[in-house]
Amino acid sequence: METFLGINYPTLWYLVVGLLFSGYAILEGFDYGAGSWHLFFKKDLSRRIAINAIGPIWDANQVWLIIGGGALFAGFPVMYATMLSAMYIPFMLFLMLLVLRSVSIKFRSAEEMIWWRKTWDIIYFTSNVLISFLLGVVLANLLQGFELGENYSYKGGVFFTFLNPYAIMVGLTTVALFMTQGAIFLLLKTEGRLHARLTFLLKKGMIFFIISFAITSLYTLLFLPGISDKFKEYPVFFGLPVLAFLAIANVPRLVSKKKYAYALIFSSLTMAFLLMLVAFQLYPVLLPSSIDPRYSVTIYNAASSQKSLGIMLTIVLIGAPLLGGYFLFLYKTFYGKVKLDDTSY
Repeated sequence: METFLGINYPTLWYLVVGLLFSGYAILEGFDYGAGSWHLFFKKDLSRRIAINAIGPIWDANQVWLIIGGGALFAGFPVMYATMLSAMYIPFMLFLMLLVLRSVSIKFRSAEEMIWWRKTWDIIYFTSNVLISFLLGVVLANLLQGFELGENYSYKGGVFFTFLNPYAIMVGLTTVALFMTQGAIFLLLKTEGRLHARLTFLLKKGMIFFIISFAITSLYTLLFLPGISDKFKEYPVFFGLPVLAFLAIANVPRLVSKKKYAYALIFSSLTMAFLLMLVAFQLYPVLLPSSIDPRYSVTIYNAASSQKSLGIMLTIVLIGAPLLGGYFLFLYKTFYGKVKLDDTSY
């Protein structure tokens, strides 16, 4: 098996896919989180400011989802086909919600009628919350495993099979984390009464996240078999949950000092450490089989050919700096407080 810097190609592509979806979760996380606070703002002006805070960047952030999905399909086609077949209804619902969210951003301020704006406000809020929740549901089911039989065929039920207690808990924790991320981002972009309102809402969001995260973590340790086996084998990785806890604990301190940019960095680090924890727990498995571990989809039985992976890794080495440069330019260009004008949503 071919290697690069001593790491085999499937493992490298596993890291690439993980980094892409981590980028999507972090960047779109504060987009979805900002939208999940939308109905908590009472005034039309506050809602417009909140939407325009993400206005220049929300569609660019979705690039990470497109590239991540493409990388998953190119590098691990068996994983892509098996997971989408198993979770067809959740993924179709996810895509429908993405469309509704995008349309609500574009249409919401197109007319002055109160009923029109309130309708799109509800659609915008609901789609953001449900998208966040569904991402957590998918993550929880990846950890629990799928009912996979021979030839990676899915033997389980349809949509409601995935809405088990653990998936609901992880879904709510994801919503809470995104809402925390979104409130911090909006604090960076707003001022005045809305800014003061967000300071209050952030405290509520932090409490929501800490409680949901504690309950979910306890359930994970008690009821998910084998979840601690790898930590016993590699104790050094105990550092990941500790780092995640320290990162989120640092956020209130930074917010109290009005260092919102640093608070956003540390909330993003929390998300990154938690996703690294999931990646470490699963590796080298991509889709665990709850029927028999022999039927699990791994980075080795799901990977494309070595030549294909080698070519794609070369493209990644060229494209990654370009993508990073583009996003640095984008965020630097639109840095600062939101100012509404004739072109605003």
